[in-house]
Amino acid sequence: MAKKVFVSGCFDMLHSGHIAFFKAAAEYGDLYVALGSDKTVYDLKGRLPVNSEEERLFVVQAVTYVKQAFISQGSGMLDFLEELKTIQPDMFIVNEDGNIPLKRRLCEELGIEYIVLKREPHHDLPPRSTTALRTVEQMPYRIDLAGGWLDQPFVSRFYPGSVITISIHPTVNFNERSGMASSTRVSALDLWGPKLPPGDPEKLAKVLFCYDNPPGTEEVSGSQDAIGIAMPGLNKAYYEGQYWPSRIDQVHDELVLQFIEHSLYLVPLGPRGSEFSVLSHTRITREGAKALADATEGCWDAMLQRDIAGFGTYLRQGFEAQVAMFPNMMNPMMAELIQHYANVALGWKVSGAGGGGYLILVSDTPIETGFQIVIRRASD
Repeated sequence: MAKKVFVSGCFDMLHSGHIAFFKAAAEYGDLYVALGSDKTVYDLKGRLPVNSEEERLFVVQAVTYVKQAFISQGSGMLDFLEELKTIQPDMFIVNEDGNIPLKRRLCEELGIEYIVLKREPHHDLPPRSTTALRTVEQMPYRIDLAGGWLDQPFVSRFYPGSVITISIHPTVNFNERSGMASSTRVSALDLWGPKLPPGDPEKLAKVLFCYDNPPGTEEVSGSQDAIGIAMPGLNKAYYEGQYWPSRIDQVHDELVLQFIEHSLYLVPLGPRGSEFSVLSHTRITREGAKALADATEGCWDAMLQRDIAGFGTYLRQGFEAQVAMFPNMMNPMMAELIQHYANVALGWKVSGAGGGGYLILVSDTPIETGFQIVIRRASD
């Protein structure tokens, strides 16, 4: 008898990347596809899918490689739980950006083999993603590499310092609420549509920051979000107790950008829950803010020198300084995952304010379950 293979996802706007994934998964056995309901997609991504669950089910079921497709009746990241228990598959297969610790742990508990496939297009076909198909040109995301929280006056008034960001292309379907400035990106899409307008990047960043934080905003989004989205390349913004930095240093050196791209790996954690509150139980001190600022400067110098060992060390030290002031950034699941990679990675942090999102690793060897990013150049 053929083995049973289980996959899950939204599978909206079915494209060649989806078919290549189904084909690769079906090579392991009979393929069962769990589709997220419209409500689940909305709850996880903050928007409805382009195609309804009935249409998505019809299209996926028509794919030759699929044995059976169905709409998952649960909700959240593990909306397929009951169907998984009913089908009792031999294998659960995910691609790189669908790989999260919750799924791996669930499979371990149920005795199901967990397999992570790389996203590879079929033969010479171009890489595809649903995000890419939604727009002709795409709004960037950003990664904060070091210094995050110093863009908030309630931190930098204790000790001034920098925040380092990189602007990245949306090469994967980054989760909402994952520390990739997705809420500020939504404001950018609302303001400008699917692409950044022409103009001075720093002025665009200021416009976006103001639009994202209208008068009366209680929790102001840090300006590093707008800077990371609007300003290409590698940026270091210096804060001295104000919402906008006193200066921004930019690097567009191709060798430095390639060094960063080759050094970073992202491992999905899943989106943080709506109940997550990073600002409770904070311990902000001058010593803590200084430790964060010092680690950020070390990280900046290491990147410019293309020193991967220093890059990893200072990235980790910056994250540890963040957690010391904002302990809710860390949780047991993240600690367990970090411990798993501690012997292979040179440094680590979590994206944004933690509580979910992505574990960002610095490594001089490939991370099997991680994926890499593409930095937006000034010429893009």
